[in-house]
Amino acid sequence: MNRLGRQATFHVGESSEIAAARRAGNTLARQLGFDETRAGQLAIVITEAATNILKHAGEGEILLRALHAGERAGVEVIALDRGPGMANVALRMEDGNSTAGTYGVGLGAIGRLAPEFDIYSVEGQGTVLFMTVWSGAAGAPLSDWEVGAVCLPIPSEEVCGDAWDVGLASWGLTIGMADGLGHGPEAAAASEAAVALVAERPAVGVSELMQLAHGALHGTRGAAVAIAAIDCDAGELTFAGIGNIAGCIFDGAARRHLMSHNGIVGSNLRKVQKFSHPWAPGAMLIMHSDGLGTRWDLDAYPGLVFRHPGLIAAVLYRDFARQRDDASVLVVRERELA
Repeated sequence: MNRLGRQATFHVGESSEIAAARRAGNTLARQLGFDETRAGQLAIVITEAATNILKHAGEGEILLRALHAGERAGVEVIALDRGPGMANVALRMEDGNSTAGTYGVGLGAIGRLAPEFDIYSVEGQGTVLFMTVWSGAAGAPLSDWEVGAVCLPIPSEEVCGDAWDVGLASWGLTIGMADGLGHGPEAAAASEAAVALVAERPAVGVSELMQLAHGALHGTRGAAVAIAAIDCDAGELTFAGIGNIAGCIFDGAARRHLMSHNGIVGSNLRKVQKFSHPWAPGAMLIMHSDGLGTRWDLDAYPGLVFRHPGLIAAVLYRDFARQRDDASVLVVRERELA
C-alpha cells in the first residue's frame, strides 16, 4: 500500500514562484534519497507543470508530498489551474502543439518522465495534472487500491487540522478521516491520533475503532471522525461517523450518502452506530471534511470519474474548498485488473 505523506501547496503566479516550487521538490528529493537522475527528472516535471500554469492560466497551485511504498520513495506532484482548459487533450500531449506560441513540449515531457501521469481538462474550466516520480529504476509501485487525497490547512496556518489514513486488512481496506476542532497544531494532534488507530488496527470493526478513538482523544480538543471499512470478500462497506465528515459511495449511476451522528470524539460521544452498504467491484468512496463545500456533483465533470483518484480529489479541492477552513478530500477505489 502506497503511503501518502503531508502535503504542501505553492502558489504559481510569477516566475520566481516556479523556482520556489522546484526548490521545494529538490529538498524533498534529497530527503527521500533520490539519485541525481531522479531528482533532475522531478525538477523538470515541477518546472514544466508550473510553467504551463503561468503561460496558459496566469496563476494556479502546485501541490507536493512524499510517497512511500516499502523501501521505495516517491514524490507526488499535482498542478491546478482555473484557466482556459483544453478542448483536445490528446493533441496538446503531442510535442510541437501549444496554445501559447511556445514549442509545446511541456506536457509531452511530463508524460515521459512521470511513471504515473493523468490529466483532466475541460475547455473554459481549467486543467489539473497528477504526476508521480519514484526513486530507483523501476516504474511506480502498484497495489490493489488506488488512493488519492488533498489535505491542506487554512491559508493562515502551516499545519492542517484535518488528517486521514488507511490500513490494509486480509479482507480489504479500512479508511479514517478526522477534523480536529479549530485549526493549527492542537487540532492536528487530535485528528492524527484518531486516524493513527486505523493504520495500526485496520481489522478492528468501525464501531470499536470509534470507541478507541474516543478514548485516545481524551485531553485533546476532540475531533469529528469518520471510519469506513471495505470488505471485498463480503461485498460490503461498513461506516461509522461522528461529526461533520461527509462520505458517499459511487457505484455506476448510484450515489449513496453515508450517515454520521452529532458529537465530538474525545469529548461528547453520545452514540456510535454502524451502517452497512453494498460494495461492488468498480465502486468508489469519497470522504471529505467541512472545509469542502457539499454542492459538488461529479456529473458536472464528464469523464472525471474514470481518472486517477488523486486527480478527482484535486478537482474537487480546486472548485469547492471554502478557503476559510482546513480542507481534506479522500478518494478510494480498487485498482482494476489488467
